[in-house]
Amino acid sequence: MGSWPGTDPREATATVLGELPDLAHLVELPARGIGADMIGRMSALLVDMRLDTSTRAYRLAARPGAVSRRARDLLRADLDALEEVWETSGSAGTDRVIKLQAAGPLTLAAQIELPSGHRVLTDPGAVRDLSESLAEGVAAHAEEVRKRLGADVVVQLDEPNLREVLDGALRGASVLDTVRAVPEPEAQAVLDRVIEAQRAPVVLHDCSANPPLPLLRRTAAVALAIDVAHIGTADLDSLGETLDAGKKLVLGLIPTTEPAGTVTWREIAEPGVRLIDRLGFPRATLARRILVAPACGLGGAPLPWARRALTLAAEVTRAYAEDPESLGAR
Repeated sequence: MGSWPGTDPREATATVLGELPDLAHLVELPARGIGADMIGRMSALLVDMRLDTSTRAYRLAARPGAVSRRARDLLRADLDALEEVWETSGSAGTDRVIKLQAAGPLTLAAQIELPSGHRVLTDPGAVRDLSESLAEGVAAHAEEVRKRLGADVVVQLDEPNLREVLDGALRGASVLDTVRAVPEPEAQAVLDRVIEAQRAPVVLHDCSANPPLPLLRRTAAVALAIDVAHIGTADLDSLGETLDAGKKLVLGLIPTTEPAGTVTWREIAEPGVRLIDRLGFPRATLARRILVAPACGLGGAPLPWARRALTLAAEVTRAYAEDPESLGAR
């Protein structure tokens, strides 16, 4: 999904390009610290906005500082590593696709503070400015990668805080300070402002325990990425409508922490097969409309399990494509 254990961008990139031939991604290595995590990395992408750190979180800064410089240096190193390994692996001049990840506008507004210490989310004007800056920055980032690699690009927007934003469940700067719930139409407008600014197709990723599937489905995203462990009976109608609308589903089937005992690709594949059967779609949908992924980022996973997770993803994908009818009883 994006994040990967370790601190060496060349080693991580070589692994990802080697294990994910159909849809590799620019790796994120949050273990490097400030400026390398999902939120801090955005300081390298935002246009005319920069981040600094406060005692609690990242904060908008009046001018570029150490955090912004570090984020830009780390992203530049990651892009250089990607370009180098892309060439040496023989990917140049092929039809391979590369995926880029960015924090979504609502999660970003929830996590970043204004200079006053309040969340950006508390100021609708600041949310608009932040989303417009993000939209422009991500589009420019995608264009740079497209030119560097000569490859098609997919953009993934990560929105793990979306449910909290909609429910007004975020804490303010003090116990007396509340953060309002954002109505769904307003949230969709913010998301679509960023999505529609992209030349590349966009995947919306929400690995939280209660993703707002109806809202995600109504956005301009071409695919939704969710953790299959959090799908309940109440979600089936929304997922069916998502597939009916022509969108793809990225199913987080592989746990981000190593399970006890030995896990096989058949065990990993079963929830996806069962879901398609319950939705009433033909098994061929698994090959045409379903992508297989870890439940969320692997940045906190042990390296051996992270590598195993990619292998399992490839094995399940192959099984979905080659012989889905053999995967368990209906």
